[in-house]
This record gives sequence, C-alpha cells and structure tokens, in this order.
Amino acid sequence: MSTDTAPASPPPPPPSPSKSAGSISSGQDTRPGDRVFAGLARGSGIILLVVMAAIAAFLAWQATTALTENEGNFLTTFEWDANADPPVFGIAVLAFGTIVSSVIAMVIAVPIAVGIALFISHYAPRKLAAPLAWAVDLLAAVPSIVYGLWGALFLVPHVTGLYEWMDDYFAWTGILEYNGGAARSLFTVGILLAIMILPIVSNVCREVFKQSPKMQEEAALALGATRWEVIKMSVLPFGRSGIISASMLGLGRALGETMAVATVLSPSFLIEPSLLDPGGGTFAQNIAASFKEASAAGIGREALIASGLVLFVITLLVNGLARLIIARRKEYSGANA
Repeated sequence: MSTDTAPASPPPPPPSPSKSAGSISSGQDTRPGDRVFAGLARGSGIILLVVMAAIAAFLAWQATTALTENEGNFLTTFEWDANADPPVFGIAVLAFGTIVSSVIAMVIAVPIAVGIALFISHYAPRKLAAPLAWAVDLLAAVPSIVYGLWGALFLVPHVTGLYEWMDDYFAWTGILEYNGGAARSLFTVGILLAIMILPIVSNVCREVFKQSPKMQEEAALALGATRWEVIKMSVLPFGRSGIISASMLGLGRALGETMAVATVLSPSFLIEPSLLDPGGGTFAQNIAASFKEASAAGIGREALIASGLVLFVITLLVNGLARLIIARRKEYSGANA
C-alpha cells in the first residue's frame, strides 16, 4: 500500500492591484468630493500662512520705522514718550508686567482648572456634572470688559485682606510686601487673568480626560486601585499633552488680554520691588491706553506697533515651545508603547 501523497500545490499569486486600489494606497484622491475637500483644506492652510506672514511683515516694517528714530535702547529703556523730541521709548517695564502677570495667572488657574475638569469628568454625578460643565462654558463667553469692571469695582477693594495676610507671612521675600493703598497691582491682574483663563483650560482638559481609555480605568478598578490611583496612573498620563495644550491656550489669552487689564491696572513705567504695589504695565494695556493720543503726532503709533511686534513674537515662541513639548511627549509615549 503506497503512502505517497500528492505534492501540495503552491499558493496562488497575490492579485495585482487595480488602478483604483493603487490610487488609494498611494494617497491620491479619486473622487471629486475628496479632491475638492483636499483643495479647500490646502488652500485654507496656505491662506493662514499668508495672513500670518503679512501681519509679521507689516509689524516689522512699522517697527523698523520707529526704532530708527528712538534715542533709547528699545529693550532696556524704562520710559515711554514716543511723541517727544527726540522720542524715547522702551519695553522693559511692559515685558516684565506682561510675563509676570501671565505667570501668576497660570500658577493659579492651571491646577484649579485641572481639578475642575477631573471633578466633572470622573467624580461628579451626571446630574451635577452637566450643569456644572454648562456653567464653566458660560464663564468662557463673558466679555473681557465685564471681567474688567468686576475686577475694578469688586476685586480691587476686597483683595486687600489677602494682601495683608500675605504681608504678614511673606513680606520677608520682598516681592510680597504690602505697603497699603489701592490694590491695582500686577498680582491683582494675575488673579483676574486666572479667573478669565480658567474656563478655557478647564474645558479643554475636560474633553481630553473624557477620551481616556475606559478599559484601562476599569481594569485598574478591578485590581483594587482607588479612584485617585486610577486618575494618577491612567487619566493624567493620557491627558498630559492635552493639559499642555490647554495651558498654552490660556497663556495666549493672558498674554494678549487688553480691556480687563487696562481697567484694573494703574499704568506706570517703574518696576516695583513688590508685586503687591500699584503700578506696572503690559503690552496690550499700553497699546490700548496710548493709541488715541499716539496717533496725533510723532512716531507714537509706530512705537506701539513695535511693542505689538514683540508681543507677537512672544506668542509665537510660546506656541512653538508648546508644540515642541507635545511632540516630544508623543515620541516618548510611542517609544515606550
């Protein structure tokens, strides 16, 4: 009895890709709707780049006109009299006030916003989470001037108690010493900006936390982890890039806020040793306060545009740094996956 078996037939060759399949695999759009959408998306991106380049070119042109006639050092001068003869102006005080008030706002707002987002997305009952999320969304729609009026009429008179407490315990630092008077200082502006950016940071973080992998959270709970351990091990690592993005959005608004700061802050071109002393200034606040009279004579308007160019560059650098941090986080997460 023969045990020989017929040799197995070779597997059939793979089918040759058709023209349509090759087009799809190579990323080419074959349907008219796809081509139209791709063209619109590409055109929108090009228009955005052109607008940004046009803004940068205009600001640089006007800034060059002003800086050629400036008698002082634009980066280190503590004076602003662009309509004088000769004109003298500098951004030292404006840069200090803008950065310090924005940093204060971020330090106050980001931890609170992340806590609110976690409470709404993972702790609050559904009947409470929905109206609370709606209330936070409503805060983001309040106009800046309303925040400014609230800050000038309510926050400034009632924040003196906090200033006195900080003076009792932290006056030894020198930067938190309260010498009395109206609380129209950079620290008050920082508190107001923190309230303004809180809804933006919280809303973005909340949406990111909602996308965290539910299977990982349920698995951790099944293994006996507490709710906080689940958030620490699963939700926060997943949403780290989202928190950074939300923080940069809030920082962008804090850097460029105008009317609220102009309503609360007492403008001054002196850097006070204490953040609780009245005075200081920001780029946007100085432009709003000085633009009307600067338009009359001299190079005052061009000088303000030059300060706007500096704010433009700072905003670009902040957003570029945020994108770099997010990209590094993604690379690190992909390498460890």
